[in-house]
Amino acid sequence: MALGTVADVVPLTGENRVLVRRGLTLIHQGQRVGLQALIRVSGRNPQRISASDIGYILGPRLNAAGRIDSAVQAYELLMTDSLEEAGTLAQKLDNQNSERQRITKETRAIAEERIGTEPDSNLITSFDPEYNSGIMGLVATNLVETYYRPAIVGTVEAEYTRASCRSIAEFHITHALDQCADLLERHGGHAMAAGFTVRNERVPELVTRLQAIADEELGGRDLRKTYKADMELPIQRAREIRLTDLERLQPTGMENPDAAFISRNVAVRNARAIGADKKHLKFTCVAGNYLMDAVAWRQADWLSEMPGNFDLLYMIEENEYMGNRTLQLNVRDMRPSHWESK
Repeated sequence: MALGTVADVVPLTGENRVLVRRGLTLIHQGQRVGLQALIRVSGRNPQRISASDIGYILGPRLNAAGRIDSAVQAYELLMTDSLEEAGTLAQKLDNQNSERQRITKETRAIAEERIGTEPDSNLITSFDPEYNSGIMGLVATNLVETYYRPAIVGTVEAEYTRASCRSIAEFHITHALDQCADLLERHGGHAMAAGFTVRNERVPELVTRLQAIADEELGGRDLRKTYKADMELPIQRAREIRLTDLERLQPTGMENPDAAFISRNVAVRNARAIGADKKHLKFTCVAGNYLMDAVAWRQADWLSEMPGNFDLLYMIEENEYMGNRTLQLNVRDMRPSHWESK
């Protein structure tokens, strides 16, 4: 229940939160040999698995089976009582997840090359016969995260185009598809995600109509992702927050996010790009004798013109390396201090 609830990205509130909390306790107890094998092959500590680990580490590996080959393998892993079979299946799923990541990265690169540095419309679309149908939703999600526009990614088959859609809070993607139902063979979804099948010859008209709907609803709006913070505090006080207090808030997730903080005029030093694609930023926050490591995802562009001080919006997390546990800032957004909106 905990795996499905988190992996399907349903709200972690009320009964769902209770179910996931109890499920995490069972996962820590190690009763499922297949799940334990998957945790170990993922490089995680079985005793410290969190809802975030399910969403970003275990869930993608279980889903990779269906995206690359057959979902039956994930089922067999969860149901097996054999340590040997569990180890073999877990390694296979891990390998498939690596392959899924490679294909997703390549497809996203193709789509981004066509889009350029800035999208020229309020709706991003990308269709290609070479796109793998199992990763279209992932690519669409990546495009939304990069450009903050609704995105549709589809694979073109002999007669039909099958597509996945991902959206933003300002645009109900399924309502837009409803207005084009006369062109579609089938469609369905919710406000933020949907899918459809359309005859190839109808794709141009469909795109034109969807773009017109997006322009009507989004035109003239300043489309940028927004974040909410729970409190503002000087960066020196971040280390006063205890991991045990943050752990009491778990499990966190959809509609029940981690506690977020804002610190202003933070001195940033030793900044460097990290990650395979060098798109992420790692740096040290400095305040007198106080130092704290931070990671800012998809923020490496700042290196081309690095201000000395930033305002940061971040979560506080644990960083475990070679057995040592330290606090680290997970930066969700940053801007130069004394920045003014134009």
